[in-house]
Formats: sequence, C-alpha cells, structure tokens
Amino acid sequence: MSFSSIPILDLSFARNPATKPAFLQSLQHALLEVGFLYIRNTGISDTLIQDVITEGIEFFNLPVEKKLEVQMKNAPSFLGYNKLGNEITRFETDWREQIDISTPHPIRKPSDPLYHNLLAPNQWPDPKALPHFRPVYEEYIQRMGEVSMFFTKLVAEAIGLPANAFDRFFDEAQQHKVKIVKYPDLAELGVEGEAQGVGPHKDSMLTSYLLQATQHRGLQVQNTLGEWIDCPPIAGTLVVAIGQGLEALTQGVCASTTHRVLSPAKGAGARYSIPFFQGVSYDATFESMQMPEEVVQLRREVLGRNGARKDDVEFTFSKGKWGHLGEATLMNRIRSHPDVGERWYPELLQQIREQQALDREKTNGSKEEIEGSEVKELSRSSAIKTH
Repeated sequence: MSFSSIPILDLSFARNPATKPAFLQSLQHALLEVGFLYIRNTGISDTLIQDVITEGIEFFNLPVEKKLEVQMKNAPSFLGYNKLGNEITRFETDWREQIDISTPHPIRKPSDPLYHNLLAPNQWPDPKALPHFRPVYEEYIQRMGEVSMFFTKLVAEAIGLPANAFDRFFDEAQQHKVKIVKYPDLAELGVEGEAQGVGPHKDSMLTSYLLQATQHRGLQVQNTLGEWIDCPPIAGTLVVAIGQGLEALTQGVCASTTHRVLSPAKGAGARYSIPFFQGVSYDATFESMQMPEEVVQLRREVLGRNGARKDDVEFTFSKGKWGHLGEATLMNRIRSHPDVGERWYPELLQQIREQQALDREKTNGSKEEIEGSEVKELSRSSAIKTH
C-alpha cells in the first residue's frame, strides 16, 4: 500500500551509537517508500530559526521599489527577487513571490562553461532597510550546509554505501541555495476556489530542507496512487525532500517524490516558507552508482507492493540527456524564469519554447499511454521544476 503520511525522524538518534542502527533503518524506509520526511533536533538553534523567519517576512514588507532593486533579471545567475506571478511550473503561473540567495561565488570567467553563470555573488537587500538580513542568512546557509552534508552521509549508510559515497559530487566551496517564499492567500490574489502556489514538481539535486515559517497547510506530497497527502507544519522540524539527482545516482533506490503547494484560503493570510537546497557540483555527471543488490531488491519489493508512480513530472537527469548537471540546471532555470531567459539567454529560451510546443503535441496525441514501467513514467513529460 502506498504511503498515507510523512515519517518523522529525530537526528539526535543518528548521533548516538546506541540508537543509530534503528535510525538508519527508519531512514531507509523513508527513502525507499516515501521520498519525504520530517527531521527534528537538527542542531540549529531556535534563535537562529526565529531570526531567519523574522528577517524573511520583513523582506516582503519592504516597498516594492526596494525589492525590485534586487530583482532576479538583473543578472544571469537566477539569484534575486521574483515578483508575484513571475515563475512558471508545468505551463502554469506560480502565485508566489520570492528571493533566492546562495553560497556566494565570483562572477563567471569567459572561459568557463555557460552554466557557471549560476555561481555568482548574491543580490542582497539594502542593508539600511534590513541591517540583519544578510548576516542572518549567511549564517543559516552555512549551518544548513553542514546539516545537509551530515544527512547525506546518513543517506549513504542507510542504503548500504560508505558514508563518504557522495562526497565526490560536491565542490570544495559547494554552492547551496535558499529561497524565501511568500504565498498570498486567495483574498489577496482575488481568486475564487483554488490557486497554484507552486505546481507539481520534484526537487533537483540531492536533498532539500523546508522550514515552514507559518502554521498554514498547503504543502502536499503525491503518493504512488496519485493521492495528495498533506505535509502540515510541525514545530521544531524541517521537511526533507529527496531530489532527482539522488534518485539518478542510486539507480532509483531513493525515491524523488512529486509535491505541490496550494495557495492559502481566503482570510488565512500569507503562507511563508524557507526551503534550503543542498547543492551539487554543476560539473558533475550523473552516472548511477553501484548499489548493494539487497537494497535494489528492497526497492523492487516496494514497487511490487505499491505499483509504479502515477505522476507525470519529467525525470530531469535521464541518462544521456545532459553532459553535466549544470547544463540541465541552467535549462530548467530558464524554463521556470522566462523573464531572465529573455534578457540573458534568448537563444536557449527559444529552444525551450520550440521543444515545449512539440511536447504539447506529443502529449495531446498520446494521452492513452498513462500506465507503464517506472522508467517510462520518469521520462515521459516535459513539465519539470528545479530550484
């Protein structure tokens, strides 16, 4: 039977030799069966978490002109502010505004690959308006980078690999990324019924960690029956999503799961969330690792019990599609942020639009091909999402 709730794991158990084996067993279950989990006792102080929430919300309270000073289309890095309705998922508008920041890097040299544009300095809000914003988020990115690297080692151990199995996919100065997101409620949007905060998608890279900054529901995870399972805020936790990169590396053993966010109901007020995305070297190539046969067999048994997934979100890292992770990531960013694409990557944006038109034609002509193997389900559709 497919999952009907999201498991909760306590990271303090992973730090205790007496309880670590049971923790790894629970983690293996979450990886193979769900692809989503909550973690608590991350080691990040409550004070820092509250500062992150406070400063993030304060950013959206700035005047529009102050936010537009750091708008995303100012630079080819896809870092900066996106106003409401400026992002697209599965051909539909996402009704959220956000700012993206990351581990800082120098501007790309002309001799570097084009996708190294993604490694860049941040666009920080005016320090006179938000004097604490930058130091708070620089500390949070640093601390969350440490948490994500620790967790990735636990993932390796949970599926029978050496703890350092994924180390070769990270840069020495690895870029990680944070989004600070505001989802207005339906009253603010002027919408009746239901609206897409962000459409169905899977996270890229290896792992991501969501801080649900307010007590709104809205995050939902899709199980293999196609049902949407609520993932409500739980105090003192982060929500971990397994990314497509990890699924690709582990030959599908670790499940990357489709999820979405619904806009808050009328009168509920805005929902705020702050996801952290663990980075991977953009120069990495995604060839599958050699997985222990007993773990591969466990995954087969899971698929036998639960069936193949019912989503239609493309598997970004299909073998042979891209030479490097950076190429896939750049194209997906252009797809999600066409205003940045129009300014900095017009030729690539045109290629994407032509391919989307072809994909629409194929989709309209082959709707009867819904069932099939997991591999087919992973690689069929053109609607994808990366961060």
